[in-house]
Amino acid sequence: MTLLGAAEIRELAALLDLKPSKSLGQNFVIDANVCRKIVRVADVKSDDVALEIGPGLGSLTLALLEEAASVVAIEIDQRLATQLPITAANHSDRASMLTVINSDALAIRTLDVAPTVLVANLPYNVSVPVFLHLLEFFPTLRTGVVMVQAEVADRLAAKPNSKEYGIPSVKAAWWADVSSAGSVSRSIFWPAPNVDSKLVGFTRHAPLGDEVLRKKVFTIIDLAFAQRRKMLRSTLSSLYGSSAAAEAHLASVGVDGTLRGEALTIEDFCKIAK
Repeated sequence: MTLLGAAEIRELAALLDLKPSKSLGQNFVIDANVCRKIVRVADVKSDDVALEIGPGLGSLTLALLEEAASVVAIEIDQRLATQLPITAANHSDRASMLTVINSDALAIRTLDVAPTVLVANLPYNVSVPVFLHLLEFFPTLRTGVVMVQAEVADRLAAKPNSKEYGIPSVKAAWWADVSSAGSVSRSIFWPAPNVDSKLVGFTRHAPLGDEVLRKKVFTIIDLAFAQRRKMLRSTLSSLYGSSAAAEAHLASVGVDGTLRGEALTIEDFCKIAK
């Protein structure tokens, strides 16, 4: 199998008369070694069903086909979705193991197969919603690595009592343990973005509760961080009727009402919701 380099990426773009779209977050990876590194960091196994979001021109897709049992790629751009199987056939003898779906990832809630690993260069403008959506609707995803804007990576992997810790950090923690998995250079993209990128890895853990509890927890998280400099007794006052009532409820579950949302773990939010 041969992976795509800078020359091949530009040739494919020219063939499709493709001008990378900022609105779709189209920054294509042109470094084959980085693609193989991402697949290696994701620990893709020979029996994995890999899910890729925004495969673009296929750089990472080909690296996944080298290792996974099969690959499902979801691409919103019809031109790219049509071209990807052709590119795979021209570069790999495992092209039959690739399924391409022309759709918005946020609209996908079921697949004909059960994906086990997520590996993706997520479009920067929707990276957090897509990441949380996939964790919610595809419980068979046991692990994965996504490439996102550096600041987003820091927020997803952040721990309590840090300035990066917020809604994405806590909500992702409902489903998985999330951690930083390294940085990547701007030079590996075409066109080069104006922001730095990082890799984020995750490993799914046992559910913290049912869907009813999750919705309650997420409502409390949203309120707690809506005005992140305010104390919990104030941010949750609308939920419990008053600041005093909120403080009494928090005290009853062992949470200090004078704390801010950034001090609480996902387990703390679960205690409040229960």
